[in-house]
Amino acid sequence: MYCPKCKSENTRVLDTRVVENWKLVKRKRECENCFHKFTTFERIEFPKFFVLKSWWKKELYNRDKLENSILMACNKRDIDIDRIEQMIIDLENSWASNKNAISSKRIWKDILSELKKLDEVAYIRYASVYHNFSNKDDFIEFIRES
Repeated sequence: MYCPKCKSENTRVLDTRVVENWKLVKRKRECENCFHKFTTFERIEFPKFFVLKSWWKKELYNRDKLENSILMACNKRDIDIDRIEQMIIDLENSWASNKNAISSKRIWKDILSELKKLDEVAYIRYASVYHNFSNKDDFIEFIRES
C-alpha cells in the first residue's frame, strides 16, 4: 500500500478491524517514511452487472457514480457515513443476486425507498433529481404524494 502523502511503499498496519458483518476490513496504517497515518478499506468485490438505461441501452454498473449521487443528497445532513455504506452494500447484494442486468428505474426506486427510511431531506433531494423538479410546486406536490 502506498502512502497517500509521500507515495512511499513502506507502510505498516497499526490496526485491523472487521466491520459490517464481515463485509469490510478497515485498516489503520502508518507510513514508515513520513509517519503519515491513514485508513484503508477492503471490500468484497461484487459481481459485475449491467444497468438497463432508457431506450434499452446497457451500461456497466458504476458504484462510484451511485455513491456520489447519494452522498450529494445526504450532504450537510447528520447521517453516519457507515449507514450510507451499508445501505449501498445491501442494495448491491439485492441487485447483483442472480441477475445479469437491472433497470435504472429499479435502482432509483430502491434508493428512494431506502433514503426515505434514512432521512426525509436526503430522500426529497434525491427525488428532485430523478423527477426533474423545475419549481417549488413540484417539490410541494411530491411531498404531499409521499
